[in-house]
Parts: sequence; structure tokens; C-alpha cells
Amino acid sequence: MHIALVTCQSLAQYAAPTVDDEDALLLRYLRDKGHVVTAEIWSDPAVDWLAYDRVVLKSPWDYFDRVQEFYTWLDQLETSGVPLLNPVARVRWNSDKKYLAEIEQAGARIVPTHWLTRGARVEPDELFAALGTDHLIVKPAISGGAKNTFALTRAEAQSAIERLQPLLYEEDFLAQPFLSQIQTAGEWSFIYLGGQFSHCVLKTPKSGDFRVQHYLGGNIEPRTAPAHLLITADQLVAKFAPDCLYARVDGVEVQGELLLMELELIEPFLYLASAEGALARYEEALQRAMAGNAK
Repeated sequence: MHIALVTCQSLAQYAAPTVDDEDALLLRYLRDKGHVVTAEIWSDPAVDWLAYDRVVLKSPWDYFDRVQEFYTWLDQLETSGVPLLNPVARVRWNSDKKYLAEIEQAGARIVPTHWLTRGARVEPDELFAALGTDHLIVKPAISGGAKNTFALTRAEAQSAIERLQPLLYEEDFLAQPFLSQIQTAGEWSFIYLGGQFSHCVLKTPKSGDFRVQHYLGGNIEPRTAPAHLLITADQLVAKFAPDCLYARVDGVEVQGELLLMELELIEPFLYLASAEGALARYEEALQRAMAGNAK
């Protein structure tokens, strides 16, 4: 089979000297295993997607900057009958963080969230009161890579409104309490391949920051998954991503429980170089997905 491994025009802003080029690593591994794989830019109009038997999302890290174009591309793939991994329906659902509300309604614990609808006025005092905090995180409902993400104390809130309010006129946002556990204990990422747990890492921000992304100075440490947190991650993937080639559960431990921050099903970094056998498990999951998803 001919596989398209989907990326974007440039990954340069997400590079870090301490982290392997995961796309190149995966591409090389799959080719060494005999797969015919070509890296393709999802937004390139010259690509003939019908030439591929499977299209695998890997790093379309600009989709949230041009989301309507991305949705149109998904529609075109679906209409043409070219199988996308992960499935188109899951990707659409996962593109807007309102999916967190659905997960919460199903009984899972998420970071407490207040939704800010496009066009609404930002009222900081109301947000602080509603979430019972003196420190907020405010970010777009469709976003990635900490784009347009604000960390606000009561003292900083009013001045930040000048930058935040024009953005809210353009799109939906959400507000959450800042969790100090991210700075003190870190954020967990549990990686699943073919619905099965593969490996896990603990991410911590650099001193004075709250963002854990490696290209923003965050630290990544391979860890053995804590059993009591893994149970929750297993349940989330089984319920919300059972048909996915890959999934990443991001969360923070609060009072012994995993609070979900994100269920990443579109373009998560999978830390494949951090765990022995992870590339092999990815390839095995891909084989199973291709066998069960005939064109």
C-alpha cells in the first residue's frame, strides 16, 4: 500500500535541539519495514490524495490557523473514499476543545472549564469567581502549541483584556484555573497506539513558565505510568478513541486523580524516541489499522 504521512508547510518553529525529529524518525522506520510512505503537506493543492491507499495524520501543526480549510480538506478526503487515520469523524470532533464538555458529561473528570462564546465580553471577576481561583488560563477552543494562551492573575487581568477581547470577537475561548501542580509535579502524557497503552512521559515547564511544550523550553522525561492514573487514561481511550491509530491523553494529577487536560487525536507529538519498542508498536498498530480499514 502507498501511505501519505501528513505534515504541514514548516515544522521549524516546533523544533528543539533536545528532541528528535519524530517525522523523519517515523518515515525512515516505516520505509525500513517495507512500507511505501510519502510525506505530504495537507494544504498542498497539487497533492493527488486518490493516489494513496491510506492517509495518516502526523504533524499538520498549522490546521488550527486555517481550520475551515482543514475541514474542507477532511470533507474532500471523506467524499473521495480515501481512508484517513485517525478517522475523519474523530478528527472533526477533536478539533474543537468543546469535546471536553462531552467527555465531562460522560462522567470523566476534566480541568474545570468555563466556556467563552465568540463575541462575548471578557469579565475577569466573573471568571475568577466561577472557577474559584485567583489565577486563570484562557485559550482558544480551537488551538495548539500554546497559541494565544494567557495566564492571568487578578492584577494582570484588566491589562490583558486589551489583547484578549479582540481575539474573542473572532473565535470561542475557554477559561480554566491555573493548576500549580503543572509547575510542581508536571503534566502526564499517556501515549496509545492501536488502542493499547504504549508509553508515557512527564512534562514540566522551564522555571517561571507554565507551558510544557518542548519547543518552549519544557522538559520531557520518560516515566513508568502510575497505575492509578493509567486506569483513567485507559478508560478515556477505550470510550472516546477505540478506532484510532494513535491517541495521547494529557492530564495532571490532583488529589490522586487524573484530571484530563486534552485528548489529542489529530497531531500530537508521540515521543516515539523516548520508549524502547515504540516505533515497532506504531508500525504494528498501523498494520492492524490498514487491514481493518479497506479502501
